[in-house]
Amino acid sequence: MRISPRGRSYERHGRMGEKRMTIQEFFTYHPRVALGFSGGVDSSFLLWAARSCGAEVRAYYVDTAFQPAFEKENAMQLAASLDIVPEVIELDILSCKEVTANPPDRCYYCKKRIFGAVSQRAMEDGYTVLIDGTNASDDASDRPGMRALEELQVLSPLRMCGMTKEEIRRQSEEVGLFTWNKPAYACLATRTQAGEQLTAENLRRTEEAETALRALGFFDFRIRHRDDDAMIEVTRFQMQTLLEKGPQITQILKGLGYREVAVSPEPRKPSI
Repeated sequence: MRISPRGRSYERHGRMGEKRMTIQEFFTYHPRVALGFSGGVDSSFLLWAARSCGAEVRAYYVDTAFQPAFEKENAMQLAASLDIVPEVIELDILSCKEVTANPPDRCYYCKKRIFGAVSQRAMEDGYTVLIDGTNASDDASDRPGMRALEELQVLSPLRMCGMTKEEIRRQSEEVGLFTWNKPAYACLATRTQAGEQLTAENLRRTEEAETALRALGFFDFRIRHRDDDAMIEVTRFQMQTLLEKGPQITQILKGLGYREVAVSPEPRKPSI
């Protein structure tokens, strides 16, 4: 059981009949926080919630080779809509051998570096409570990065308050955050299968390929690769469009250096 610095249990919502902590209660207990901010659905809502609850919040965006340009643009746009200017931390994630080796638990090493950098900067700025946007729908058994958050004592208010992704999207729409229907976007490193070395070149190629498909109207999709072969994953709703534009897409991807281009036999499960 995690106990807050004020001695109050955060796990009140975990047992039948016990009252669930609210976001307002969390920020009442912690009125001054540093947020690891990605610009995604969860951290965007959390940034809004912190401000709305009267907390003093400073947002930190960590810029690495794993984040495509549009993600940073979205993050800055969302923050600006709340009159917040995030602190941008430049981090050379590819200098970490444990990350570039791309083991199955790569996310652990990556989160450790990213939130370690945020923690250090936040401490220098006088913030002792660090939070992130992990929510109650996130499966801890499938997210080694959560172990890093625990080791670094990062708090996850949305998860602690039992807020699911569905609820976060609903409330985000109600308060007018444009991120409410933003598709989930895992970092570029997830496109490379575990065990295959992560390089600046394959990350750049992945970003260019996905940018090209986005320009063609696709959303909520992935382009995964194994060596120089590309595998496209789209939702069932987009499958017909993918087949119609297949020759054009193949030409684009081969122009970026992919050898073979295939479509995943299983449609991607929608993230919104």
